[in-house]
Amino acid sequence: MSANPYLNAMTETRLNDRALIRLAATDEAEDIRQFLQGLVTQDTAAVQAGAPQWSALLSAQGKVLFDFFLWSDGDALLIDCERDQADALVKRLKLYRLRRKIAIDRDDSIGAHWALTAEDRPLDPRLPALGHRWLGDPGESPGIEEDYRKHRLSLGVTEGAAELGSDKTLWLECNAAELNGVSFAKGCYVGQENTARMNYRQKVNRRMIVVPIALADEKRQRIAYPAYALSVEHRRVEDIRGLELPDWLATAIGDQ
Repeated sequence: MSANPYLNAMTETRLNDRALIRLAATDEAEDIRQFLQGLVTQDTAAVQAGAPQWSALLSAQGKVLFDFFLWSDGDALLIDCERDQADALVKRLKLYRLRRKIAIDRDDSIGAHWALTAEDRPLDPRLPALGHRWLGDPGESPGIEEDYRKHRLSLGVTEGAAELGSDKTLWLECNAAELNGVSFAKGCYVGQENTARMNYRQKVNRRMIVVPIALADEKRQRIAYPAYALSVEHRRVEDIRGLELPDWLATAIGDQ
């Protein structure tokens, strides 16, 4: 039996709250990876078959606008994002496209899937304990997003507009460095200057955290999940010390 009862006997794997965006060249001279390399936080060279990467598109100030997973599909790249944010993300990417010969559109022929154990599928690039993610048939199943959300929050991992906000939170405050959501070795991208400066100084003053709802601070709360008795919050580091934190986050804060 799993320590988390909701993970027992999972049969569904579809994440119905996710959508896929396909970026494909319409001219053989175009380079999709080079196009995204100047926009997103992750090194697109690291996006290989079977090796998705967590990444984000930031504001010029380094605040997250959209977070997502990048997947390789031959010469094309796929963005696995929140379904409710997909159209806005497509619109934003098309603004950056200018006159480049690149098609940027939703691809509803593919769906995102998740399972805690699926040995032949890629591990979540943020934390192995998050389980396995893959792309496949979109299907018409009820979906497993509720189980996935409960498991993710139990590990203290935040994601998506409802939790991270849009243009509200600096990317490193979303624990992007600890969760492999940023490359500090790649070249420039939108929001890179402030992100690199924070990393150089090794000083992240605030963090996104998940706390028991009984310990919630409504002034710092982004969203409450009463059904899970959890609260997602954006707190100063000095207000976090002393709380029971996941090991990966406790280590990061302790090193500051």
